[in-house]
Amino acid sequence: MENDNNYGDSWDSWVDEALAKLHSLKLLRSLRPINLSPQPYKNCEDDYQVFDEMQPWDRSSVEISISEPTFHKWLLDIPSADSCLSFQENVYSSLISVMRFTGDEDIWSNGVADNKEDNGRFKKLLLFSGNDYLGLSSHPTIARAVTKAAQEHGMGPRGSALICGYTNYHRLLESSLADLKKKEDCLLCPTGFAANMAVMVALGNIVSLLAADAKPMKEDRIAIFSDALNHASIIDGIRLAERQHTVDVYVYRHCDMSHLSSLLSSCELKKKVVVTDSLFSMDGDFAPMIELVNLRKRHGFLLVIDDAHGTFVCGKHGGGVAEEFNCDRQVDICIGTLSKAAGCHGGFIACSKKWKQLVQSRGRSFIFSTSAPVPIVAAAHAAVIVGKKEGWRRKAIWNRVQEFRALTGIPITSPIISLIVGSEEKALKASRHLLKSGFHVTAIRPPTVPPNSCRLRVTLCATHTTDDLKKLTAALSCCINFQDITLCNSRGTARL
Repeated sequence: MENDNNYGDSWDSWVDEALAKLHSLKLLRSLRPINLSPQPYKNCEDDYQVFDEMQPWDRSSVEISISEPTFHKWLLDIPSADSCLSFQENVYSSLISVMRFTGDEDIWSNGVADNKEDNGRFKKLLLFSGNDYLGLSSHPTIARAVTKAAQEHGMGPRGSALICGYTNYHRLLESSLADLKKKEDCLLCPTGFAANMAVMVALGNIVSLLAADAKPMKEDRIAIFSDALNHASIIDGIRLAERQHTVDVYVYRHCDMSHLSSLLSSCELKKKVVVTDSLFSMDGDFAPMIELVNLRKRHGFLLVIDDAHGTFVCGKHGGGVAEEFNCDRQVDICIGTLSKAAGCHGGFIACSKKWKQLVQSRGRSFIFSTSAPVPIVAAAHAAVIVGKKEGWRRKAIWNRVQEFRALTGIPITSPIISLIVGSEEKALKASRHLLKSGFHVTAIRPPTVPPNSCRLRVTLCATHTTDDLKKLTAALSCCINFQDITLCNSRGTARL
């Protein structure tokens, strides 16, 4: 087995070889930022207004309204007629459910929506199902940043990043994210989904680039070890990599380090990659980071994490799950999103300069996507600054986690609370009760989760109050028994 030092040398040399091959083929791509004037803020963090406690506007991130017709349609939502529907049928059924929820049947039937719901009658609800963990989407400093950039530059130059869509605004955001993640560099992507896809596809390209012959030898392939409950974007990225016939895929049981260790030990391939969510979006549990780091030292694999739900929420400075577990330096590639706790939009890949160059040259979902509009990038940069400086938001969200645990006795470990109730009928009944009680909490059903593991997915935010939680848990206690709740026990298998 390789030790930690050999690990670094091995992967560095493989990436160097791949980059050299791309250079010789004239396929190495460079980012050339277009400078927009006036320049965005650079080192003037004091120019970003921050606050040391919750302000009135913060509540708009969790206080919402839905129209009366939509409210009643949601109450009439019923389980699928056949629990054994095919995946395609389930997707179709889910689409119909979404249209029921939004009140948009007319879009489906006629292609044009009317204004039946625009009648001034609305139900006020408290949102407990979003991903705006810190409540930054309503922050005035972020609003000013997006407004200022839009007034000065419109949407900015539009094109893919490699052509004309990459500006000094994008570069500044990349630098701030690299600093947040303690990485050498960072690559912005249009979404977190695209970021995961780009990394997985770029990994598959390494073998082809290093192959002496047209067809890589079996022993030169990359072994990718993926947690069974990884996000769909990781799974789809691995599927694309598999189509290159350059990777072997091993799915280990969810967070089961004994199973992973066994798979690593029995694998004879030299190039190994372990990829995992850091904080799992549906079950709310953390990847065992310390054990993963220890296995990395023994087996010399590349460690890739998707920190979508941990970025800005975890760690003293909001650096994410790796910062929380003090193992930033042992994570080789950190993928994240700006659409959750940052309250904005977009994805990113924090990594070394070499890996960035490889992904921007081979990651198709990055190469062939239009880059994020300048105002969105300006807003995201403001969110990075505000998210780091307003530490009270992280304290608030973790206080809410402790309070929920105390009120219910359910041993949750994160702001994502997966209350597994079993059947689709039970989940819908509980969701309807919460709706009547004034809470927006949706039932999560197949195909998102396996059959008979339907659940209520509750998410806590920094802008919720203790009183909000008391009211929510009181409503929950009327429709579910906390002692009967199954928490974080899903053991589904990734379909690769």
